[in-house]
Amino acid sequence: MRGLLDFGGKVALVTGATGGLGSAICHAFAAAGARVVAGYHRSGGAAQALAGDLPGAAGARHLAVPLPVTDSGALARGAALVAEACGHVDVLVNCAGTTRFVPHDDLDGLDDALIDAVLATNVRGPIAMVRAFRGLLEASPDAVVVNISSVAARTAMGSNIAYCASKAALDNLTASLARALAPRIRVVSVSPGLVDTDFVQSMDPGWRDMQASLTPLGRLARPAEIAAAVLAVAGAMPFTTGVAIPVDGGRPLR
Repeated sequence: MRGLLDFGGKVALVTGATGGLGSAICHAFAAAGARVVAGYHRSGGAAQALAGDLPGAAGARHLAVPLPVTDSGALARGAALVAEACGHVDVLVNCAGTTRFVPHDDLDGLDDALIDAVLATNVRGPIAMVRAFRGLLEASPDAVVVNISSVAARTAMGSNIAYCASKAALDNLTASLARALAPRIRVVSVSPGLVDTDFVQSMDPGWRDMQASLTPLGRLARPAEIAAAVLAVAGAMPFTTGVAIPVDGGRPLR
């Protein structure tokens, strides 16, 4: 019997593919045999390089496709490209997201433009992706959408108030879409704590150490650990839908 984490012959599409987390997810799916579609917004060169760097997909070429999640017209064009190249999508990972650090009590610093950008990317973006790729997902016998959420959805502690609200909305969206798309398409959130990406490593070391100390397991998540959870949801949990899977080191316990 084919292994649960063998994705040979499957197509995995990842938005925000060139970020630290998106890149780790792309590498994990490619290593498991999937053909990867690396979705990007502005980082076309990086996405092409990523696609060329990934392990082979049994003779099928990995793709880099422009998928700016706030532009529904561009997503429709991207879906047409993926349909022509791949014919279907088995796994859609909504990893694209945006935020900016604003203290929670600085309501003036949380300007309207930032609020709109966060909600458009983190909430409307996943809806638009599912809308654009629903037909390609339904062409798969066991399709799944994995939304990359955050522990901030539960704790209301994060980079800013709008970001926390966007991830809470994303978890609610996961449940709503799971109901709406069943039984053809499963929808699950993977909810990391703070992930030790290059972006996080560029921040103040004292702040990073404090965040690690507030986590019962005593460290930050590694990108590969989040990618492993995404693969588990996609391959090893076929009877799971409509829920958020925490990968946060127990952070809400503190």
